[in-house]
Amino acid sequence: MIKALEASRRVLPRLSGCLVLLLTLGDAFGQGSRSITLEQCYKLAEDNYPLTRQRQLIAKTKEYTISNLAKGIYPQLSVSGSATYQSDVTRITVPPGFGFSFPTVPKDQYKLYGEVSQTISDFGINRQKRAISGTDADVQEENLNVQLFQLKDRINQLFFGVLLVDGQLEQNELSKKDVQTGIDKVQAAIANGTDFNSSLNKLKAELLKTDQHTIELKASRKAYTDMLGLFINEVVDGNTQLVRPPVPVLTDSIDRPELKAYDLQIKSYLQQEHLTKISNYPQLSAFFQGGMGQPSPVNLLSTQLSGFYLTGLRLTWSIGGLYTYRKDKWINRNNRDMVSAQRNTFLFNTSLTLHQQDADIVRYSQLIQSDNEIVRLRASVKQSSAAQLQNGVISANDYLLDINAEAQARQDQAVHEIQLLMSQYDHKTASGN
Repeated sequence: MIKALEASRRVLPRLSGCLVLLLTLGDAFGQGSRSITLEQCYKLAEDNYPLTRQRQLIAKTKEYTISNLAKGIYPQLSVSGSATYQSDVTRITVPPGFGFSFPTVPKDQYKLYGEVSQTISDFGINRQKRAISGTDADVQEENLNVQLFQLKDRINQLFFGVLLVDGQLEQNELSKKDVQTGIDKVQAAIANGTDFNSSLNKLKAELLKTDQHTIELKASRKAYTDMLGLFINEVVDGNTQLVRPPVPVLTDSIDRPELKAYDLQIKSYLQQEHLTKISNYPQLSAFFQGGMGQPSPVNLLSTQLSGFYLTGLRLTWSIGGLYTYRKDKWINRNNRDMVSAQRNTFLFNTSLTLHQQDADIVRYSQLIQSDNEIVRLRASVKQSSAAQLQNGVISANDYLLDINAEAQARQDQAVHEIQLLMSQYDHKTASGN
């Protein structure tokens, strides 16, 4: 006996090691299933959506545009040339007795020169143009965010649709177990000669109906998961478990990307109005002009091809913009008012949506409270029916009625729970929080 105990002590550690190894391998081979959360679906759907690629294009365009505008404050270089022939030229006639004469300028004249100019009084025009360009790019990006934000509604429909089917599948499995329990009891009663095969056939037919319902539910789930998989560019199948999200914290404050887009659009109109104002100011610049000319542009007495240069300050003031400035200002203000009206309309409609969703949340919460009591009562009745069926007090039909009543109550409960959770996340999505 002692030797046997010692041998078992030597063998047991080896067996336990083998058991751990087998369990580890079993876990490794059983890792075909995976889980995915609602937030992960949001992120994957946005990353996979073709429109997302515009974000990089908008950023690059903004960078290039602002960079080009910034170069507007650099010195500007221009090259000009002309070759002209004129009908007459200035002549100075000196009487012969004076001993000298003035040269006659030729009618064909040539000039080639370059000019470098530097703005001195920009009045912030270039800076304002860069600000407008940046704001317009931000408007484009927020409009992109608006379109991507709408993906959340579609993901909610698919994700909670799968959860709803999963809940129904779970309740259907419970119904199958109850029917199978009834079959076992009737088979025992038939063996004892206290029941008939017709009762057994009714229960078997009901079991087949639950199997059919399972097939229909799995087909519905596959339709939802296939569509969800296309949105997130991932394989979502029967082995993928969708994690039921926690109850969100709800608030009636609205923080949607549409509001940011409206605010940026109003900001852009304000910047445009300021740019229109400062563009009407006089502009002062310094310049340097140098080149070749025949005759010399700076020496009228020289008829030969010669070099020249000019430098100084130049003041320009275009008053054409003053004619339309007042109306342009009114147009800009009207545009801002239209955007403000659109923003207020969006807030109004979103508030109505949130109030409707609040009512849905209250309704589903009240239904779930009554569902809990209904399920408890139906389960109690079913348990009593199972005992009565075993004792031959009730028929298989009566037992099936009680099973179906409890199954319906549980399904209503599961549906209302998912509908409540979906309404809460619809509220969260609609508010943008």
